[in-house]
Amino acid sequence: MNKMLAIITATSAAAFTLNAQAVTKWDLPSAYPASNLHTKNLEQFVKDVKEYSGGELDITLHANASLYKAPEIKRAVQGNQAQIGEILLTNFANDDPIYALDGLPFLATGYDAAWKLYQAQKGLLDKKLGQQGMKLLYTVAWPPQGIFSNKEINSVDDLKGVKWRAYSPVTARIAELVGAQPVTIQQAELAQAMATGVVQAFMTSGSTGWDTKAYEYIKRFYDTQAWLPKNALIMNKKAYDALDDKSKEALNKAGDEAEKRGWKDSQEKTKWYLEQLSKNGMEIIKPSDALMQGLDKVGDTMLTEWLEKAGPEGKQVIDTYRADK
Repeated sequence: MNKMLAIITATSAAAFTLNAQAVTKWDLPSAYPASNLHTKNLEQFVKDVKEYSGGELDITLHANASLYKAPEIKRAVQGNQAQIGEILLTNFANDDPIYALDGLPFLATGYDAAWKLYQAQKGLLDKKLGQQGMKLLYTVAWPPQGIFSNKEINSVDDLKGVKWRAYSPVTARIAELVGAQPVTIQQAELAQAMATGVVQAFMTSGSTGWDTKAYEYIKRFYDTQAWLPKNALIMNKKAYDALDDKSKEALNKAGDEAEKRGWKDSQEKTKWYLEQLSKNGMEIIKPSDALMQGLDKVGDTMLTEWLEKAGPEGKQVIDTYRADK
């Protein structure tokens, strides 16, 4: 009897160990706080992956740059220090022109245009990531970008000399073209930078303005709707390839749902963010014709520069985007 009990116990222990070993654990770093629309979308994504995989793939979300800062996440995924991560594409404009594309001012200014641009660039984006050992799962657009400033801005000339927050090479180039002083500040440090006067103006979405409580420091938002940058969820390709079919299917299904949900939420919340900023004392301003004309010229210059860097591949993406537009 004792022998039989021992056999049953040993068999149960072996089964428990085997089951424990079957669980694959991944880390997912993100640069944004728990309140952010992208983070909330990721929270649902990781729950869905766990459910769809039957608990075989367990992803831990590390929000608010708690594991890696925004510029570090892509390299962490590439090196498999994190198996999956969320990046802002324009942060990596210096790596390859494809990452800069959706940060070009006034190329794609609404959600329909931003989605069409994404479809045009998606193949090349996944190809470039693949060359670095990564794989694209999905993207979600941020709300349209506007200018936060205490200073009254009637034209781009009013931005000369202003300490301008740059969170990517694209936003740094905008600063150069309008004569502002670019200061590199990621979102996690933005509130402190505003409070200490390190930055005086910046272009970002109403979402970031709300998350960082910009209304406590900045009193004007110029609703330029300049562009809709995208966050992308990327994976280490070897880590993905090592998964069983069930876990891969869970990732792809949860990713498809997160992309649809994220784009929908971003669009629906755009108006809400601006309403909340206004309720907290920020003036929401329609930009003057002179300001928009100046920003349009900046956009034209940056698109010309981008096409020169991107070459035939880049031209094909733009031609595809503009077809039947």
